[in-house]
Amino acid sequence: MEARRALGVRHPPPAGADWHKPARVVKHQAGVELGYFGDTFGRPSADQLPWDESDPNSDMFAKPDESREFITGRYRRAWAHSDVTIGELPLDAIGHVPWWPPDTNEVTLHHILVRVATGTGRHAGHADIIRELIDGAAGLTVRNSNMPLGDQTWWNSYRDRVERAAREASHPPKA
Repeated sequence: MEARRALGVRHPPPAGADWHKPARVVKHQAGVELGYFGDTFGRPSADQLPWDESDPNSDMFAKPDESREFITGRYRRAWAHSDVTIGELPLDAIGHVPWWPPDTNEVTLHHILVRVATGTGRHAGHADIIRELIDGAAGLTVRNSNMPLGDQTWWNSYRDRVERAAREASHPPKA
């Protein structure tokens, strides 16, 4: 099992793995922002995601009737709602996260800003890895990849070296 874990942390998920389709990330983030920047600070949005107690992952996939435009539109509205909360309240404003235990649900806007920003960054990183697996492009921008220069032969050699290191780590020498 330990060998499998060592190998697994070094290998990306297969291209097309559906645990991180962009629609589910955007839908989930809309709910996160509406909850943390809305409900937590007494500013519930009229544009809430319907919550299904029987399916706690209901915010983690796009239902057949939820188009890309519907999901991105809801996220834009959640973003705008969050911006108002952030703009109107001081960083030390107190809120209460309704879904946390009452004895630990008091937070500041500062706390929530850090929590949501780091979570959003993490999800964006996941989505970027999946995009790289699908389209093969990597780097900072089209004009500045911020990547080492190398032709396809160099990159193939680099990938082989990383693969060898992952395999060696998954089968350490016996002591």
